Amino acid sequence: MSVTCFSPSANLSSVIAQLSFPKHHIPQKPFPFKIQSSQLAAFVLPLATAAALALSPSQNLPTFAACSPFHIYYGTAASAANYGGYGGNANKQDSAEYTYEVPDGWKERLVSKVEKGTNGTDSEFFNPRKRTEREYLTFLSGIRALAPLDAVLGNLALSDVGLQDQIAGAASVRSEEHRDAAGQIYYVYEIDGAGGHSLISVTCSRNKLYAHFVNAPAAEWTRDEATLRRLHESFKTVDLRASYSSST
Repeated sequence: MSVTCFSPSANLSSVIAQLSFPKHHIPQKPFPFKIQSSQLAAFVLPLATAAALALSPSQNLPTFAACSPFHIYYGTAASAANYGGYGGNANKQDSAEYTYEVPDGWKERLVSKVEKGTNGTDSEFFNPRKRTEREYLTFLSGIRALAPLDAVLGNLALSDVGLQDQIAGAASVRSEEHRDAAGQIYYVYEIDGAGGHSLISVTCSRNKLYAHFVNAPAAEWTRDEATLRRLHESFKTVDLRASYSSST
């Protein structure tokens, strides 16, 4: 997605470059001279007006806020039997069960039907410059509530060998529980290892368990920590009641 940002300085330079001033305002001889007040106004006012027009906001111009380097992904958490979405042409935003932000320029990896059916991976994006810097979501149906905080991470690792190895070799594993404004509980885990870093957010909704992962090798974590934490914090499930109300 390409967005053109408005630059006031560039517009001001363009406006000023097009201004022309009467030659009689410029002295032709090096001796002192007197400028009348009417001549001074004729010289200064066009320049001031041009600067004000170039720097003033306009509804017809894009704002700086529009230059966001992220976009929102809408996930449906469809079962393997419904691989490809609901009906193929369904609007993913209308049927979304969760959302998270993705950096512009990251690529989506197509999740196979077998993978969706075995480990519940529903969506995944990666940095094309370093494919192991990635963001993905897994889900498991039939889960009404979260198990104790210490047990959930171990349960996730049962179907993820990479996560098992990362936990085993981690320098530290931090975990905490928090509630959003609607009262929904999220478990948050941070795994810091010699080879990489992981941020995991887990919650239950719609009788499903959703686990959102943000992984990066050590070098990329050091460089991109602010971006990766933003991705982690952007994950949320779609309110079932709000979704039902909008569809009726």
